[in-house]
Amino acid sequence: MKITHVEVHRFGLPAADPPYNWRRGLGGSAPAGEGAVLRIGTDEGAEGVALFARPGAAPVLEDLVDRVFREELLGQDPFRREWLWHRVWELDRIEELPLPTLGLIDVALWDLAGRVCDQPVWQLLGGYRTEIPAYASTTTFDTVAEFLEVADQCLELGYRGIKLHAWGDARRDAELCQALRDHVGAAVPLMYDGSAGFDLPDAIYLGRALSEAGYLWYEEPIREFSISAYGTLASKVEIPLLVAETSDGAHMNSADFIKAGAATFGVRASTTLRGGVTGAIRTAHLADAYRLRAEMHGSDIPNQHLCMAIPNTTYYESLVTSRTVVRERHVDSAGLVHAPLGPGISLPARFDYGPALEKFVEQGG
Repeated sequence: MKITHVEVHRFGLPAADPPYNWRRGLGGSAPAGEGAVLRIGTDEGAEGVALFARPGAAPVLEDLVDRVFREELLGQDPFRREWLWHRVWELDRIEELPLPTLGLIDVALWDLAGRVCDQPVWQLLGGYRTEIPAYASTTTFDTVAEFLEVADQCLELGYRGIKLHAWGDARRDAELCQALRDHVGAAVPLMYDGSAGFDLPDAIYLGRALSEAGYLWYEEPIREFSISAYGTLASKVEIPLLVAETSDGAHMNSADFIKAGAATFGVRASTTLRGGVTGAIRTAHLADAYRLRAEMHGSDIPNQHLCMAIPNTTYYESLVTSRTVVRERHVDSAGLVHAPLGPGISLPARFDYGPALEKFVEQGG
């Protein structure tokens, strides 16, 4: 079997309705735009796809396919995923590929393999579980009262925990975190994500407040350029740190966080920011060797497969963007996400790249 075509299909990305915000300095939800589907096909009819659902994705991916990826892939055996994963990283040396594009080829090739074998990818990866609890991962609301109102709705809908994306003000965020703990009680798992909003002194202050409030993990309080800063933070706070979400290098970079003693809860893994399925699995196995967690980042179908395949992950992350909470369609009333049943990644290979796909993305994939 040989790869014979590599295509990019554009589709519309709707704006969030209602729009939502992140912490100060990061803005809010993106306006309507164009996403892209990478489609890889073979001389035997087997195909695989990967979704690039980010504003501005279409022209970026079309350029990379036309200039770099198509020439690299044509004539290759699609089952040589390891070889092609390494080739993408070689190409990155010159191209400095956007981080979310590093795993697209890998995802499409895993999707293709699953379709050929008529098995979901999580089973091809070995299969560890068939369901996993979901936590509600908030966007940023205006007041403490709004956060508490959202938390109540999330728990009523069955979510098993809550993660805050707050304002990026260490003292105000500390007050919110304690208020939420007081509101929901000691039994509800709570997490906090700083979205890289702090320097080291403020990160230490907030980390100590999170420890006192009994939070499960403290995620990305500082930009992940300085592993030394994270090592110092880990030595100054008791709350476990979840790190290496947006830093480049997949498992290679995660290894340095672990060696520095900075990954005291674990590391992030995902198809979008850790180099596809292959990069995420490498990251998870690395963390497992140190008896650390590898928590999946993001609400999408490829990461559902990883949740089912990786033993050392705790939750599925489900984004909550509105004050009127609507449970993600993949999460049931008991707060569980179940293993995908379709072959491959379970993305339609020959979609209507128009309204049908727009609806698919709008509903969370």
